[in-house]
Formats: sequence, C-alpha cells, structure tokens
Amino acid sequence: NNTGLIEVPMGMTLRQIIFDIGGGIIGGKKFKAVQTGGPSGGCLPESKLDLPVDFDTLTEAGSMMGSGGMIVMDERNCMVDVARYFINFLMMESCGKCVPCREGLVQLKDILDRICDGKGQAGDIDTLKRLAKTLEAACLCALGRTAANPVLSTLQYFEAEYKEHIDNHRCPGGVCKALITYSVNDNCTGCMLCAKNCPVNAITGEKKKKHVIDASVCTRCGACEAVCQYDAITVE
Repeated sequence: NNTGLIEVPMGMTLRQIIFDIGGGIIGGKKFKAVQTGGPSGGCLPESKLDLPVDFDTLTEAGSMMGSGGMIVMDERNCMVDVARYFINFLMMESCGKCVPCREGLVQLKDILDRICDGKGQAGDIDTLKRLAKTLEAACLCALGRTAANPVLSTLQYFEAEYKEHIDNHRCPGGVCKALITYSVNDNCTGCMLCAKNCPVNAITGEKKKKHVIDASVCTRCGACEAVCQYDAITVE
C-alpha cells in the first residue's frame, strides 16, 4: 500500500517492512513473495517473512541485499513469469564476454518462455537447475553469478507452480495467457460493459442477462476484467 524510499535499521524483518511500514498488500490480497536486491535478487515466500534483513541472512535464503530494492507480490503474480521477466532483463544487461552468462541466460529464457507458453517439457525443471548452477559457478562477474537467483529461488520455494504449468497446463496466478481462460460468472448483471470493451467481440449476451465469452475468439487481453464493476469475470 505504501511505496517509496525508506531507511530502516539492519536486522528489521521483512514482515515489519512490508506490513508495518509498507501497510500490507493492496486490496487486502494474500502475500505471495518478496523479491529483494534488484533484478538478480531472489524471491522469498511467506515462510521467510520473519527473516531479518541483513547481507548474510538474505544470501543464505537464496536472495541478496543488492541495491536494497524490494518488490512485493501477491496471489495474482505468476512466479514462473516473474523469473522470466528478470532473466530477460539480465540477458539484455549481460556484456556477453563470458560464455556461461551470454549463452546460459538465453537458454534459461527460452525454457521459461516455453513453460509460460504451455509447452513445458518433463525435463525442463532439471535443466533450469543445472543451467542456473552453471551460471552461479562459472560466470566471470557478479552479474552473471547472481543472475541465476530469480530461477533458483523460485524453483526452491515455488517449484509446485512450475509443475502446474508443465504437468497440468495451468497458471495458478492467472498470468500466462496460453494457460488461462476467461469466463463470465453468476455475478453478471448484463450491463454489457464487457462486451462493448472487448476488442475482438468475443463476448455476447442480451442486456440484463448473463453474458458468455467465446474462448476460441478470446485473446485473453483482460479488458473485460478491467471494466467489470461486479467481479463477474473469472480467470482460471
């Protein structure tokens, strides 16, 4: 709820920073993870909220102090997509001098892209771990050696989410477009606002009657969910 720059004493817990100073999650959503230390930091789950914020403790937990940045995530975030986002950023920042970083980040991103696109394979998790560990051990600079953190930490604490993507073709966070569907639930009042705002005319229905979304036409852009005033759009 409260964003911005804060100065706190070393050793204050993540919970104190996020909930006491930060005011908790917007809209009362459930806390899912916090990413600390900038793009090459790790993502820590709810079970780590009482960790004191200091260099050694964060590193031991799979993250880092880094630049002091902190990004808080709730149940609407997909941890596979989060890892992909940071790996893509780090790939663009890589100088390309050493092979493990230059090629390893590309391979990590390709696998994460495939998982988010619903094309994950049985061996992808093991491959991600092996590649990430190689970066951690073989890269020449700190950027390359810490670039594995987003992948390793999300695999350590949220491996079940990876498996949902690969085994069940489902994105628990409702983020990966290839793995989600939009439907209209019984809260619909037939106001027609969603239908009017759908860019591909995938929503049909009469005024004051429940509408229907044609999944074969829907592009999963989220416009209907954004304009609905009755929480009548279900994403799963």
